[in-house]
Amino acid sequence: MASKLPVYLFTGFLEGGKTHIIQESMEDQKFNSGEKTLILQCEEGIDEFDFSRFYGKNVYLETVENESDINKENLTAIGKKHRLDRVIIEYNGMWSLNTLYENLPDQWAIYQEMMFADANTFLSYNANMRQLMVDKLLNAEMVVLNRTPEQIDKEEIHKVVRGISRRTAITYDYPDGHVEYDDIEDPLPFDLNAPIVNIEDNDYAVFYRDLSKDMEKYNGKTVRFKGIVARDASIGNNGFLAGRHVMTCCADDIAYNPLVCVFSEKTALKTRDWVVLTGSIKLEKHKLYRGIGPVLYVTKTEFAVPPVQEVATFY
Repeated sequence: MASKLPVYLFTGFLEGGKTHIIQESMEDQKFNSGEKTLILQCEEGIDEFDFSRFYGKNVYLETVENESDINKENLTAIGKKHRLDRVIIEYNGMWSLNTLYENLPDQWAIYQEMMFADANTFLSYNANMRQLMVDKLLNAEMVVLNRTPEQIDKEEIHKVVRGISRRTAITYDYPDGHVEYDDIEDPLPFDLNAPIVNIEDNDYAVFYRDLSKDMEKYNGKTVRFKGIVARDASIGNNGFLAGRHVMTCCADDIAYNPLVCVFSEKTALKTRDWVVLTGSIKLEKHKLYRGIGPVLYVTKTEFAVPPVQEVATFY
């Protein structure tokens, strides 16, 4: 099966800094080492690309002026004009992203989606064009706020972003060139005081990180989560590992983050089975943890379909 053509999607509103960051990226050999790249520009602002400063010469520019032109036939035709390694899309902030998602050619796949905004107008855009703001933030891995003033209301911006997405990282880019990252802590997305602490598919990474940092508060808690099974002969026939693969930053750091699970009797579950488990966590010494760790004493098992996003993330 042929590999998908990676698409880097840059979203945001006019004068948010999309063209500027694409220009900088294409000048940086760490990002652009000569790949055959199509830049698909869906809006024109004040900035223009300076191709003479790009590293390498395998860069092609195509423009799309109307949202109706975002269709599979047109995008496929544009892609076939060039032999490509990747696509960069500078998307029009006034167009719905669903238009793109639904019409992306079958051989294209969004590899990264980032939103860029002017920090000085971010809150007013949210107040006056809330639907478009939600549209751009909902699936963004990161929002970069350019031209950040010193007196920016980070609490309010944090609240706006978290009201739409718990996973979008927030970055502030200041005029003097220094960058700051949002470090405001959010409450856990699940109720630790509930009789059964229900971990939604999108929250497994947060759950496992919190469990790893503060195991004591989970001792004796009954939890419910979806995970993929991994059998380990050293646990015996009445136990296995179950958890999710978690990506902290990038594909290179994906790791399986499971809990040791114990049943009252032999279980026939197999490696790679997806299950929903309910059980009580007890902190115990276990050889697979090389010390004290959370052991799930399972009280209920349900076969399950994999989550939409099999690799759990924080964003």
